[in-house]
Amino acid sequence: MTAPVVKGAAYVLVHTPDMIMHYGTTCASEHETNPSSEFLAKLPEFIRSYEEVVKYAPNQVYIGNILPNALENIERPWHKNLIQDAKAESKMGEIVDQDEFYVTLKLSDAFDLVMLEKSFLAETKTKLAKKPLYTEAELAKLKEGVEQSEIESKVKDGAEPLYKGNKLVGCVKAAHDKDKNLTAHIMTENLVVKASGVIALKNLIYRSNIPADSIEYVIECSEEACGDMNQRGGGNFAKAISEVAGATGATGSDTRGFCAAPTHALINASALVKSGVYKSVAIVAGGATAKLGMNARDHVNKGLPVLEDCLGGFAILVTENDFVSPILRTDIVGRHTVGTGSSPQAVMEALITKPLDKVGMKITDVDKYSVEMQNPEITEPAGAGDVPLANFKMIAALGAKRGDIDKTAMAAFIKEHGMIGFAPTQGHIPSGVPFVGAGREMMMSGAIERAMIVGKGSLFLGRMTNQFDGVSIIMERNAGKEEAAGAVSKEEVKGMVAEAMKDFASFLLDRK
Repeated sequence: MTAPVVKGAAYVLVHTPDMIMHYGTTCASEHETNPSSEFLAKLPEFIRSYEEVVKYAPNQVYIGNILPNALENIERPWHKNLIQDAKAESKMGEIVDQDEFYVTLKLSDAFDLVMLEKSFLAETKTKLAKKPLYTEAELAKLKEGVEQSEIESKVKDGAEPLYKGNKLVGCVKAAHDKDKNLTAHIMTENLVVKASGVIALKNLIYRSNIPADSIEYVIECSEEACGDMNQRGGGNFAKAISEVAGATGATGSDTRGFCAAPTHALINASALVKSGVYKSVAIVAGGATAKLGMNARDHVNKGLPVLEDCLGGFAILVTENDFVSPILRTDIVGRHTVGTGSSPQAVMEALITKPLDKVGMKITDVDKYSVEMQNPEITEPAGAGDVPLANFKMIAALGAKRGDIDKTAMAAFIKEHGMIGFAPTQGHIPSGVPFVGAGREMMMSGAIERAMIVGKGSLFLGRMTNQFDGVSIIMERNAGKEEAAGAVSKEEVKGMVAEAMKDFASFLLDRK
């Protein structure tokens, strides 16, 4: 069996300022119940430009242009202290603007549900043609678009609008006139997941410099579920995304587990590669429209920009051991079981200390813990506090309780083994996996030895159980061929063969 490794990781943000009002649940609900509210009237004043989104420090960390510890040296509020020379692309991903995303929605549309206005489509196609992610053949499928009057007519009939500022530039139609699971709104939500997942997977393939058809299996792990009235969550986002991204050699399936799903998917991918079933597995997640502007009311009331203005997406490639990329330790996996309980201490013991105890490690043997990595500048104004810091405090307290660290060293432990949150509050996106890419870079440069990726979820949201959920896995620097754990060197093999031949020769002599 081979050790599974993280061969590549890609992270994308999609700036969707005009989707906040129409598809984010906070704003859409307010528009339904109180369309003339002061909050909605004020909202447009607090929407950020694409340039501001690119220069926002946590976003630069998320796409991999700077490491998480860089946030320690950037004064808060980050939305006022922008990185002036920030780039929209990195070696791990990019920040995509809304125009490009609308066109990717159309590229991801297999049933002619997305309509885009002629001049808007032509202009944006020209921009996309300059990017290496899109081929001429792909863009040719888009054709010419439609007249705005036709889009206006469809919106009047119930299609969901796509705006650019105050201008209607497109719409998404319902996929069925009676099926409540194929309404225009649900089709928009699902196409958004698919399109943002496509952008993430395309980035992974391009930036990892691998053939698209080399990926054998894809696991999609976002929070939406596509299906019709006969199977509401039947899927399959994974194959739908693979098809558009050009991963023609892949099959796949969807994994759901609220916020914990990406780490479940990472463990599943590792197990598939470790067992030899597949040599190359990608895990992919697109963004959630419902989370756009989720805390916008609190942000606007406090005079802050609406910081939840981006969809998040990521893709991670797990392959057989290349003796360079970080190893995923399938022997060090934490799990919140049915019998674990829901107290914070019980959850953390199940996810952190129990898997470490199994292999005789201390809490201090893990250089970095990646938990729920939400950006505190988003959550604090809404009263949710600093979520990553709360997790790191609990880990430090467990360490002190066990005697791994002194109580007086807890603050130092948090600074050294934790990190400032930087991920968008897109539900599944912040939980553990945002650090996989940065952790890979840090391990390959020798900056750290190992990290623990922790996914946590709240299953009670589905009203099926009151339980929490969570899993974790250790990611570790690759020792290389010569030092690979449990490996036998060529010289050792030669010695063993020589010894065996000697013993066999003695046996023959004895027979004579």
